Amino acid sequence: MPEDQDFHRRVLRWFDKHGRHDLPWQKDVTPYRVWVSEIMLQQTQVATVIPYFERFMTSFPTVQALARASEDSVLHHWTGLGYYARARNLHAAAKTVVEDYDGTFPKTVEELASLKGIGRSTAGAIAALSMNVHAPILDGNVKRVLARHKAIEGWPEQTLVRNQLWDIATRLTPTQRVANYTQAMMDLGATVCTRTKPQCDTCPLADDCQARIRDLVRTIPGKKPKRILPVRETALFIVFNPAGEVLLEKRPPTGIWGSLYSFPEAANPAQAPDLGLAVKLRAGPQQTLERLRHTFSHFHLDITPVIAHGEPMDSAAEPSRWLWYPLDGSVEVGLAAPVKKIIKSLTVT
Repeated sequence: MPEDQDFHRRVLRWFDKHGRHDLPWQKDVTPYRVWVSEIMLQQTQVATVIPYFERFMTSFPTVQALARASEDSVLHHWTGLGYYARARNLHAAAKTVVEDYDGTFPKTVEELASLKGIGRSTAGAIAALSMNVHAPILDGNVKRVLARHKAIEGWPEQTLVRNQLWDIATRLTPTQRVANYTQAMMDLGATVCTRTKPQCDTCPLADDCQARIRDLVRTIPGKKPKRILPVRETALFIVFNPAGEVLLEKRPPTGIWGSLYSFPEAANPAQAPDLGLAVKLRAGPQQTLERLRHTFSHFHLDITPVIAHGEPMDSAAEPSRWLWYPLDGSVEVGLAAPVKKIIKSLTVT
């Protein structure tokens, strides 16, 4: 359709003049670098991702290096980015690429999407940006641009709305300069067609943007239906040994903070945590610190930190479960976000 060709021409003209061309993953482009950046950018802003990406690439410059790394090392490099399942899936997928594909990323969207943690849009981004394969994407920024341009109302994650947007994205993606177009659409949503205060006066698609014409920019795309998050409570025990190290417990691989290290946990400050055979808590008063709240996507967690002291007992008891962690952070493991925050407060005081 002529209007579809005009759409991508306008987008590409804008990209050539105003798009982002110097992001770290745009240099020395490889499927591996694009993949890592796309996973990091899920639910996370570009400015936050850049330093993490650069450190990650320094430590794990290739998919083979990532596959060889320990899970603790990968999670340590992810600490602070949140949504840690992304890191665990990244690690697992790297092993699959090395073991099943001889270290070479598959070249089809279908095969890429079969790797752990890679969905249809991420697979399309890897294929388009690093291999120039004709593949549409539909990340949050692209959803917003297309929904506004075509006046597609409703929450984009609703099946009917999402399917409409996929049809539009597929139709509008050109066969030439696919990599540039893909980056352009992400840039347009991130820098011009923003969620609040979009800059319609500088948008290359403004002339026929149906949301702008119909004064629907503020209501498109539709918002996720609100729900009240429940509140849960827990106590985290900061157990010091005589050397001034704190006891950390490796969480199970599934559930919140999966495979990360956290303080031993109990239902409330009056209930002692299960420390197995590794440590015995000293008798005596315990200090309770200021409560803090950590919010997950589906609930709030109110945490009461409790300072206690313990005597190491059987050092050989469950070594994969327990770790005496120095407050200087010289041991590289993945830490749950509240744990990192508490440790930082302990070092400041």
